Amino acid sequence: MRRALVGGSILSLSAAPIGIFLMFRRMSLAGDAMAHAVLPGAAAGFLISGLAILPMTLGGFAAGLIVAILSGLVSRLTIQREDSSLAAFYLISLALGVLLISLRGSNVDLVHVLFGTVLALDNDALILIGIVATVTLVGIAAVWRPLVADSLDPQFLRSVSRSGNVAHLIFLTLAVLNLVGGFQALGTLMSVGLMILPAAAARFWARSLEGICGLAIVTGLLSTYFGLLLSYYLGVASGPSIILVAGAVYVISLLAGTRGAISSRLRSTRHRTA
Repeated sequence: MRRALVGGSILSLSAAPIGIFLMFRRMSLAGDAMAHAVLPGAAAGFLISGLAILPMTLGGFAAGLIVAILSGLVSRLTIQREDSSLAAFYLISLALGVLLISLRGSNVDLVHVLFGTVLALDNDALILIGIVATVTLVGIAAVWRPLVADSLDPQFLRSVSRSGNVAHLIFLTLAVLNLVGGFQALGTLMSVGLMILPAAAARFWARSLEGICGLAIVTGLLSTYFGLLLSYYLGVASGPSIILVAGAVYVISLLAGTRGAISSRLRSTRHRTA
């Protein structure tokens, strides 16, 4: 439980900011597609050395990055949009990954890769997650200004600088890196949950980008803590419990946030009355 709490907390520090930029760049579903794209590389590492962390991590990172780059190239060189190409590669990757695991592994191994085992995190996994978080935070700090400009006003950035493509490539690399780190704890199917849900919830409470980042990180930390408590006392799976708590926070924020549905409705009513 302690390792699970530490691992989930470290993931929250790096995954939440990535989720915010995915949201602002309208790539939330693309993040989910990239999470599944990690699977064939992780499955290849599994075939070579079983459930060893390093081969699965390197394979997953390579596969996710290849899919992200290929989908971008397809959108630039053909008439197909990036979301469509990502969806196509995601389906191919998911099917290929499941097929590779089934060649050697059992249903238990498949469930481990797809849904993760946050309570089985060991020291090596925590070190890996810590490295991922450190690289992510340093990388975001290094490209913060062009990344913000490219996310909010890409046309303006292209008119004054050529750093947008570099920032986009670094961002995609960091996103894949976090998905690889997240799948050790939450699996390939749910690793994106700790990215998107805290970011989406924070959007209903804060206006500034820095405020959204801070709230998203806090939401991820609280979701990890209370999700683990929920799984302990109810005897249910820990990874899905963490994501469900984050989902509950999102629903509450959607309804009761200062920029949520109820507040927006009240402001609209007052405006019409006035």
